[in-house]
Amino acid sequence: MRFGWGAAGAARAGGRGGVLIVVDVLSFTTAVSVAVDRGVAVYPAAPGERAARLARDVRAELAVGRREVTDAHPWSLSTAALRVARAPARLVLPSPNGSAIAAAAEGVVVAACLRNASAVAAWASRRAGSPDEPVTVIAAGERRTDGSLRHAREDLLGAGAVLFALARHGASAESPEAARARAAYEHEPPESVPDAVRRSASGVELADAGFGEDVEVAVELGADTVVPVLAEGAFRRG
Repeated sequence: MRFGWGAAGAARAGGRGGVLIVVDVLSFTTAVSVAVDRGVAVYPAAPGERAARLARDVRAELAVGRREVTDAHPWSLSTAALRVARAPARLVLPSPNGSAIAAAAEGVVVAACLRNASAVAAWASRRAGSPDEPVTVIAAGERRTDGSLRHAREDLLGAGAVLFALARHGASAESPEAARARAAYEHEPPESVPDAVRRSASGVELADAGFGEDVEVAVELGADTVVPVLAEGAFRRG
């Protein structure tokens, strides 16, 4: 088991093979889990013209900003909205963190969050785990205004939840970084994890912006059994 942060960590993991698990709790991978569980094929992309072009090429709906949704176009990173909106067959869901990382990643890529960490770990433990085929968990983190990476507590907890579950499935060889990430989750009482996410910088920011319900969806621990695997450019059920 290995662990890294952001796009740089994912790039370093690219040459190792095995399974790459991307964690962006608030909100990309939580949104992927919710949407794929409803049968939606979710295409990751960095924001901008490339995402718009991808949506045209694959004939998918293009998600917009949370404040830009309409009754006719209700898809965004808002997980609360995705649970009740009409489920399109294909959805391009851009974001600068988890989605951009997944779009650029190589090999077997899986989307994990606090909702499906146990299911993803069970799937990954069957798919990989040998020294020649490791499991690497990437915490997406957030971007500061200057573009630098900010280590996000909610993503550390999400990644730690996956690593903890992998250990319960028998994975024993782990990097020092993975051990520390696992410990960050393991030493947090389960009942306090949701509140830790609510009090994180991203959780407070979303709540203050009026999207506190999205945070509540993200902290429904173990609510999903779906394993979103990237295949032919889109996350679908693994």
